[in-house]
Amino acid sequence: MTVSSTTPTTNTSSSAGSTSALTSLAGNFNDFLSLLTTQLQNQDPTSPMDTSQFTSQLVQFTGVAEQITANTTLTSILAANQTQQLSQANALVGDKVTFTGGTLPLQSGSAQVNYQTSAAEPVLVTVTNSSGTTVKSETVNAAAGTNTWTWDGTNSAGKQLSDGAYTVTVTSGGTAVPFQAVGTVTGAEQVNQAVQLEFGAATVPYSQIVSMTSSGG
Repeated sequence: MTVSSTTPTTNTSSSAGSTSALTSLAGNFNDFLSLLTTQLQNQDPTSPMDTSQFTSQLVQFTGVAEQITANTTLTSILAANQTQQLSQANALVGDKVTFTGGTLPLQSGSAQVNYQTSAAEPVLVTVTNSSGTTVKSETVNAAAGTNTWTWDGTNSAGKQLSDGAYTVTVTSGGTAVPFQAVGTVTGAEQVNQAVQLEFGAATVPYSQIVSMTSSGG
C-alpha cells in the first residue's frame, strides 16, 4: 500500500485571534492600572476616593484574562487532536471505507452502496450529479437485512460517466432507507479545522466514517 502523506494545514485564525485579544487586554489592563495609580496618588486626603469600583473592574479584567487564556489552551488542544486525526486519516490511504452522508464517489467507473431494510421490499436508488440532475434511477428488490447496490457509472441512457463526486439517496415508498456508501481513500486533508478524506474528486468528513477494510488484510 502506497501512502501519500498530506501536510496538515494549520489554521491560525483562532490562535491569532486569541493572541490579539490577549495583547489588547494587556494594553487596556496596563492603562487601567496607570490610571488607577495616578488617581490614588492625586486623591484629596480629606476626601478619599471609593476604590470599590476599581477593585470590581480589576476582578473583571482578571476574569476576562483567564477566559482568554483558557480559550487559547483549548485551541491548542484542538489543533493537536486535529493533527493526530489527520495522521490517522492518512493511514487509511488505499483502504476501502464505509461512510454516511450521501456522497457517492465514482472511482474507476464503479461505486457501491450498502443499505438496510427490515423486510423484503422494492427500493429506489437515485444518483444525482453536482448540478443536482438525476443521472441514474434504479428500482431494485431488496431482501430483509443488508443489501448492496453496485453502480457501473453509466447513466440512465447507458452512457459512461466520468469519475467524480455524486450524491445518492435510497428510498422505499418515499421513505428514506438507511444506507452507507463505500469508497477507496486516496488522500486526506484538513479544511476549516475539520479532517476530510479524499476519494478521487470526492471528499467526505472523517467523522462520517463507519467502518474500514485494510487493503493489506
